This record gives sequence, structure tokens and C-alpha cells, in this order.
Amino acid sequence: MIAAISSLSKEVRQYMLVTFNYWNFTVTDGALRMLVVLYFHQLGYSALEIASLFLFYEFFGVVTNLIGGWLGARMGLNRTMNTGLAMQVVALLMLAVPVSYLTVPWVMLAQAMSGIAKDLNKMSAKSAIKTLVPDGQQGALYHWVAVLTGSKNALKGAGFFIGGLLLTLIGFKGAVVAMASVLLVVLVMSLMWLDKDLGKAKQKVKFSQIFSKSVSVNILSAARMFLFGARDVWFVVALPLYLSEVFGWDHLWVGGFLALWVIAYGVVQGVAPHFTGKSRGVVPDGKAAMGWAALLAAVTALVAIGVQSGWQPGLTIIAGLLSFGAVFAINSSLHSYLIVSYAKEDGVSLDVGFYYMANAMGRLIGTILSGWIYLAFGLAACLWVSFVFLAVTTLISVWLPAHKAD
Repeated sequence: MIAAISSLSKEVRQYMLVTFNYWNFTVTDGALRMLVVLYFHQLGYSALEIASLFLFYEFFGVVTNLIGGWLGARMGLNRTMNTGLAMQVVALLMLAVPVSYLTVPWVMLAQAMSGIAKDLNKMSAKSAIKTLVPDGQQGALYHWVAVLTGSKNALKGAGFFIGGLLLTLIGFKGAVVAMASVLLVVLVMSLMWLDKDLGKAKQKVKFSQIFSKSVSVNILSAARMFLFGARDVWFVVALPLYLSEVFGWDHLWVGGFLALWVIAYGVVQGVAPHFTGKSRGVVPDGKAAMGWAALLAAVTALVAIGVQSGWQPGLTIIAGLLSFGAVFAINSSLHSYLIVSYAKEDGVSLDVGFYYMANAMGRLIGTILSGWIYLAFGLAACLWVSFVFLAVTTLISVWLPAHKAD
């Protein structure tokens, strides 16, 4: 096994190590989210109080992606990835304290650190692919981005299951200590073998360069913000509450269903190239992104009409969520490829970091609106807001270049 790995090219070995780091981190990220939801529900927290624990997680994602891209270009992606792994270990151990210390501010602080760690790790992994795939091989680039993105979401869904299982078998404290121990081993391996100059810009990068000067990247980032706002405005808080209140599902059923949805979503992301022209030798561009965004808007409108009319609520929600998830996964995978394609090769993390800052901003806006709109107007209103966001995404995507630009 070791001999076989050693015979591979340096680029392939580095890709495998980056992916291994990202996979392990992603499992702990998904498991931690489910652990916090289930454990703090046991402690008597309401659904909205639990949701509030994740606000710092999302907010610091905005800040981290903006600054993290600059740090990656200046210091190297190996340092930002390893810093993310180390911070996740600390965040997990912060939650291994006696229950009397698990106050809302303390948990929000731990979640903030976990959010910073997650986005440092994700930005580093996505940026690294650009440096490891030869320039001009856009089909290969799309394939490997889709594999990394899809596997991440499938593993995050698996992490939901693992979090619930660990909570049942060894309790909350045992679970976070076990995950911290695994990540510590991954960190040591990464420190030993990850290329020291991975992703480091050849020219000195100024802090003022954190805001992208690329028109293509700016347009795609705006589209990404509304795309993810459209998902989270009904998925993060509104949908779990709706499943619990209207269908009468308990938290384990809700968590299990959403975990399966995330896994299926990740699988579709991984095979997205097959739906966007790979069999015909076509590499998608901005026009493809616009078309898939328009389709997602249409799907969302149909689900909103079904929910608002009260027609077969169970069938409408389940079929609608599956349809939304499949089309959304292709949209997300397309965007993930386009940002890596549009990004400048020297200092790639600057453009990728700016793009994922917009992604995090969309999640933050969606999370805040999801709770407020659902409590005030219901799930149908959340879906109509999602439709409006997707219509804006489609409109913005009109200006995406047909081919790599800038």
C-alpha cells in the first residue's frame, strides 16, 4: 500500500493528503453540529436557542474567508490548512468541560473557533486543487473539484450519524475528546507531509488585495451569496421546525432525515459533471450556471405553491426537498468549479477566499431570515423568499463569462 502511494506523482500524493485532511475535518464538523443540537436539546434549550449557538459559526466564516485567502497566499495553504485543523482540536476540547461551564457564551465562542477552523480548512482544500491540476485541463479540474465538494457533503451527512451515535455510546464529553484525538493525529501527519510552499504566492501579497479585482470572481461571488441564502432561508431553521411541529417527528427523525438528504446531496455534487455535459466533452461556463439557477428557481416556486395550498404536505415537502437538493447540488458544484477556474493561479486563495466569504455571508443571511420569517409567516413564506433569492441569482448569472475571463 505504502509502495503504491510512493509510486504516484507528487501532485497526486499532495491531492490525496489534502483530501484526507478535508474529509476527516468534515466528519468532525458534521458530527459536532449534530452533537450540539441533540445534547443541548436534552439540556432543555429551545430550537431557536440552539440555532443561535451557530450564529458566530456563520459570522466568523465571513471574516475568515476574507482574511484567510490573503493569509493562504502570503503564508502558504499548508499553514492555513494546519491552522484550521489545530483550531478545530481546540474548539472540540473547549466543549469537553463539565456541563456547568457549558454556558451560551462559552459554546458560542467554541462554535466561533470551529467556524474559523472550518473555513480555513475548506478554503485551503479548494485552493490547493488549482495548484495541483495543470493549467488548461479544465475538464480534469471540474472533475476533481466535483469529487472533493461532493465527498465533503456526503461525509458531513455521515458526520450527523456519527455525532448521534457517539452521543449515545460515549456521551457528549467522550465524543468531543475522541474527535479531537483523531484530528490531532491527522494534524501531525499533515505537518509531516504537506508541501511547505503549497499555494504560496510568488509575489508579495498586500492586505488590500483581499477584495477581488476580477469581474468574473465578483459576479460569481454575488450569485453564490444569493444561492446559499436561498437554501438556508428555509433549510436551516424553518424546515426542521416544520418537520417537528407539522409532521410530529422527534429530533432523531429530523436529524436522520436531514443527514440522509445531505449525503444524497453530496453524491449528486460528486457526479454533477455527468449532468452538465461531460459525456459530450463539454466543460460548463457561465451560461450553464444561469440555466441551472433558473431551473432551481422554478423547482422552488412549485414547492412553495404546494406548501401554500396545503396539497399533500408530506409528499410536497419530501419530493420538493429531494428535487431542490438535486438541482441545488449541481448548481453548487458548478459554482465550485467556476471559482477555481476563474481564480488567478498565483495567489489562488485570494479569489477563492473572497468567493467563500460571499458564500458564508449568504448562509448567515439565510440563517437569520429562516427563523424570523418562519415564526412570523410560516414555511411557505420562507420558500417564496428563497425563490426571490434564486431569481436574483439567475439574473446575476447572466453576466458570468461564457469562458474563463480576466
